[in-house]
Amino acid sequence: MEVILKDDVKGLGYKNDTVTVKPGYGRNYLLPQGLAVLADKTNKKIVAENVRQAAHKADKIKGDAQAIANQIGDLVLEIPAKVGESGKIFGRVTTLQLADALKAKGVDVDRKRLSFDSEPGSVGEYTATADLHREVKHKVRFNVVAE
Repeated sequence: MEVILKDDVKGLGYKNDTVTVKPGYGRNYLLPQGLAVLADKTNKKIVAENVRQAAHKADKIKGDAQAIANQIGDLVLEIPAKVGESGKIFGRVTTLQLADALKAKGVDVDRKRLSFDSEPGSVGEYTATADLHREVKHKVRFNVVAE
């Protein structure tokens, strides 16, 4: 089943992409949630026209995402966590804590756009990926330190 995405869907594609999905996934999830429309001839023409008109706006959005990536740069964040004697973390380090640490440094990134490369389990240095735009992804380095 071919559908056109109306919004970014993690693991599937970005807005205005035409993707092939299993019929049940499209019919029972993507279409009812308003995340996609069927990829028929009419909808393809509509999307092509919208993409053509939005090309200028897309360049601005990409430029803004690149500016945020440049602002993050080689920044290394400190994330405090409760730690046991062996250095293992009690609880979890979340993307919300990472987004808050970025906001404290003056960079506003939605927590849903952040994902850990490896799940932090103890004190040390880790990296996360900020998916700022379909063409702009940036690595964010952070240290987990004891509170």
